[in-house]
Amino acid sequence: MKTAVRMAKDNTLAVIFADFKEITKVRLAVSVVFSSVAGYFLGAYEVTISAIFLLAFGGYCMVGASNAFNQVIERDLDALMKRTRNRPIPAGRVSVSMAMTIAVALSLLGIVTLYLLNPKTAMFGAISIFLYTSVYTPLKTKTPLAVFVGALPGAIPFMLGWVAATNEFGIEPGTLFMIQFFWQFPHFWALGWMLHDDYKKGGFKMLPTGKKDAGTALQIIMYTVWMMVISVIPVFGITGRLSLSIPAAILIFLMGGVMLFFAFRLYIKRDTATARKLMLASVSYITLMQIIYVIDKFI
Repeated sequence: MKTAVRMAKDNTLAVIFADFKEITKVRLAVSVVFSSVAGYFLGAYEVTISAIFLLAFGGYCMVGASNAFNQVIERDLDALMKRTRNRPIPAGRVSVSMAMTIAVALSLLGIVTLYLLNPKTAMFGAISIFLYTSVYTPLKTKTPLAVFVGALPGAIPFMLGWVAATNEFGIEPGTLFMIQFFWQFPHFWALGWMLHDDYKKGGFKMLPTGKKDAGTALQIIMYTVWMMVISVIPVFGITGRLSLSIPAAILIFLMGGVMLFFAFRLYIKRDTATARKLMLASVSYITLMQIIYVIDKFI
């Protein structure tokens, strides 16, 4: 009997933990934390474990809060789409009030934690939550420009790490912001292409032309080129303390070329399989690019 009760409790806790991970989008949150920590290493004069912990914990809270608010707002639309109908709120496993409690608690915890680093870091974290939940989320059903708005909070994490390390905002974190800002367009438009039919069920307008057509593919190509150019700008020595060696710049540019290859392939083939390859290439690019930047600083 005791064993059965213990097993039931364990199963319940596993479900609660799984729903918490889903409502905070743990994989997305971890990738954002990774970007922030990379930015911290680039900006730090001296690396401290306590600062990394505060940045990682506070960053996860901020991303988790944004995602929880998002799922509260979009709960009825999520129920219409195949990829989201089993999320905790539309599936009925988590109530709206509980999700709001989680979102508010994570917001406060995240802002306080980031404030312990410095006020500017907390400010940018709060701005990120506001833009994502109050501007980007409502616009997703109104206009394709929502992706542009969403790219603003999405570009903050890489920059946030530098600000956390220095308590300063200048050309260096501004450059990191622009790199991640332009990267998001080919990434999310490739994702939007893959999920276009499902997004239509929820009324989301995620592609720039509203269609899987040549116009959308052409814009993906254009933004990929801009991303490639901005990613290597530090090699020219015009971005303050943020620098990049010639070998690192060449490697990053070649990685961007892989994305550009798939962008051109998408323009030619216009199929879901190529969009998926572009999306996966973009995920690899942003992670490897940040790793190269950090390694290049310390070697």
